[in-house]
Amino acid sequence: MPYNDLREFIHDLEKRGWLKRIHTEVSHHLEISEITDRVSKSKEKNVALLFDNVKGFDIPVVTNLMGSYERMCLALGVSSLDDIAKEIEQMMELPKPGGGMLDKLKALPKLAEIASFMPKIVKKAPCQEVVITEEPDLFKFPVLTCWPEDGGPFITLPLVFSKDPVTGKRNCGMYRMQVYDKQTTGMHWHKHKGGAEHHRKSDKLNPDSRKMEVAVAIGCDPAVIYSATAPLPPDIDEMVFAGFLRKQAVEMVPCKTVDLEVPARAEIVLEGYVDLDELRTEGPFGDHTGYYSLADEYPVFHITAITHRKDPIYAATLVGQPPQEDAYLGKATERIFLPLMKIMLPEIVDIDMPIEGGFHNCVIVSIRKRYPYHARKVMSGLWGMGLMMLAKLIIVVDEDVDVHDYSQVAWRVFHNIDARRDIMFVDGPTDDLDHASQLPFISSKMGIDATKKWASEGFQREWPNDIVMSKEIKDLVDRKWKSYGIE
Repeated sequence: MPYNDLREFIHDLEKRGWLKRIHTEVSHHLEISEITDRVSKSKEKNVALLFDNVKGFDIPVVTNLMGSYERMCLALGVSSLDDIAKEIEQMMELPKPGGGMLDKLKALPKLAEIASFMPKIVKKAPCQEVVITEEPDLFKFPVLTCWPEDGGPFITLPLVFSKDPVTGKRNCGMYRMQVYDKQTTGMHWHKHKGGAEHHRKSDKLNPDSRKMEVAVAIGCDPAVIYSATAPLPPDIDEMVFAGFLRKQAVEMVPCKTVDLEVPARAEIVLEGYVDLDELRTEGPFGDHTGYYSLADEYPVFHITAITHRKDPIYAATLVGQPPQEDAYLGKATERIFLPLMKIMLPEIVDIDMPIEGGFHNCVIVSIRKRYPYHARKVMSGLWGMGLMMLAKLIIVVDEDVDVHDYSQVAWRVFHNIDARRDIMFVDGPTDDLDHASQLPFISSKMGIDATKKWASEGFQREWPNDIVMSKEIKDLVDRKWKSYGIE
């Protein structure tokens, strides 16, 4: 059964011994972050943390909720993240045009299941037990200041809802929000994200109304939280995807002051608007790259109402030098979206996005190589696929290489390349957080073809065989192993 809300997930984590309550008084200014950072990097003590004694507040803070493979799988209701990828593959096996009646009948249960994932609108919701429209005050919540050089406190786990002004389709993204004062925050949506696209469209289409409505949910059930981070195609609603992950529709409730819906069982909701003509300096911020992202000009979110549960829990995440909680959110994306990559590039066998690369900075992919320069075709295909355009380094290896074994990958890269022949450079868009690029938002990218080279690719020598012991001797040693007295 899916988790109905954040509280059910917290309860289950605690029951399993995967959450620790901290009763000692702590500060929301840096102290909670330092504790979370130490715990998230500990192999023995990596648990979710609930701080129920935050100095100056009567609202508890929860961090590191999905900061391990086990907790990430629990959040999505699977034993392995690959299980979700298999479900997606099965869902995509719908009848093709021209198929027979039997094929169509077989697909009916799948179509019915997809329909059941659509969000359900409710009139009454826990997230609106308390409604504040007069002088809403962000300072009542223990918003964390995470790192010493941060520009201020930041809301780090917000689900930001907006609508396409042309189609009316919903977008939900996770964009950090620097708190400026009681009723305004920054809105750090990157140029390549859905919220920024809605902002651009609103700017062009609304010459009279210069306000773009936005709602922000904080503290939802884990599948809904994850869905806000997922790099979905533009036409797929994140709340439908959350319904697929939960195997149950997400309940949504209309906001009180803006024409948007939010998850009904959220802990806290901020309603308001972004002024299309206003920018303000946002940052610096200690980011998931392990460096401070620089201060820059971003839109400003003005709060018109705050609604919340009677006894809300403030949910936050910490980013910084990996590994942190976002590492496991990223690994979920890596596994879940592999089938979609294979639709576009069926030669792909597997893919790995190392945590150390912040996921978009390095991508390792194994392929079934079928023709000369096949690796370059795959690199180009990946760079043209959604947010994979941000990948700064793509390494391609043969299908027999385990992309998750970095020692295997390094061996192939270090020994299989001739630098002039096998390294490919292209220019393209880069992430807003890329501090190393020569120009903002534009970067050189590198592809490394570490596959075995063929004569048809211009290789003029004989490619050597891998060193592998004969099966006869391996079997012999297996049979006699105990007699050697090594163990």
